[in-house]
Amino acid sequence: MSKITVIGAGSWGTALAQVLADNQHEVMLYAIEESVVQDINENHQNSRFFSDVVLPKNIKATLDLKLALHDAQFVLLSVPTKVMRDVLTSMKTFLSPHMVVINASKGIEPGTHKRVSEVVSEVLGEETTFVTLSGPSHAEEVILREITTVTCAGNHVNRLLDIQELFSNQYFRVYRTDDLIGVEVGGSIKNVMALGSGILAGLGYGDNARAMLITRSLIEIKRLGVALGAKEETFDGLSGLGDLIVTTMSKHSRNFQAGFKIGSGSDLNEALDNMKMVVEGVRSCQATYELAQKLEIHMPFVGAIYDVVFNRNNPKDVIEKMMQRPLMAENPKEA
Repeated sequence: MSKITVIGAGSWGTALAQVLADNQHEVMLYAIEESVVQDINENHQNSRFFSDVVLPKNIKATLDLKLALHDAQFVLLSVPTKVMRDVLTSMKTFLSPHMVVINASKGIEPGTHKRVSEVVSEVLGEETTFVTLSGPSHAEEVILREITTVTCAGNHVNRLLDIQELFSNQYFRVYRTDDLIGVEVGGSIKNVMALGSGILAGLGYGDNARAMLITRSLIEIKRLGVALGAKEETFDGLSGLGDLIVTTMSKHSRNFQAGFKIGSGSDLNEALDNMKMVVEGVRSCQATYELAQKLEIHMPFVGAIYDVVFNRNNPKDVIEKMMQRPLMAENPKEA
């Protein structure tokens, strides 16, 4: 049995806390809302996100970060990417040298365009053992113990088996890969494409259009990922294609829901104001667009989504422009 601290008591942090508790680990959830801590400790619920779910009694919660991290062997990060650096800075004083940092957030840091592993290395030091967990995994299904598979990658390959054993059980299975860059890039950019899928659905387009988005956007993700040092084959796996499918096609996807509102006529602020959870795709859209421009990577779908979300261009006009681009071979190698 291990002691694990989960930083962030949102839907995903709570769902993963339950996976770990089901595996008989001692789990401490750190939250910043007193009502959430009280709900978990007294009612064994996080009713803000899961009104009908009773959590295992070996999940405790606290507002005290020092207490949360005391004697923890693993720290699981489940906070928005935009606050990751601040959270890590607050944690730094209380971390032991042998603590393993596991990231469950998906995104690119605004402004710096850095992946979470790079932010962790900068704040906590290059010697920090870091693992990221990513794949097609909606919290709404994991909390109901529905079958889910993800993959993990890290800067110390010999620790990946520990992470697999930590999380895996009869309904949650973890694979491993040595491609940390690929896993982080795939998990971040799929949220951007989910915004695009939601916009298409909000405009009334059907499955054909969304299938087109998935297949063509996967090519763009591979272009950027390989340019950053990832392996192309990683994007055909759980953290690439798998996560892309589930996020662009599911009603559970907050990024899809935000895109749907925009496609239905809401502006960005309206769409975000109506969301209960953080929409990482918006921040990742800007970061991905800027990174692609900097590296001169051709990503027309990212550019189109950026035009709708940030430049406030009419989505129908943007789609028409996309459809009327010069004709080309499907596989760039055939050109």
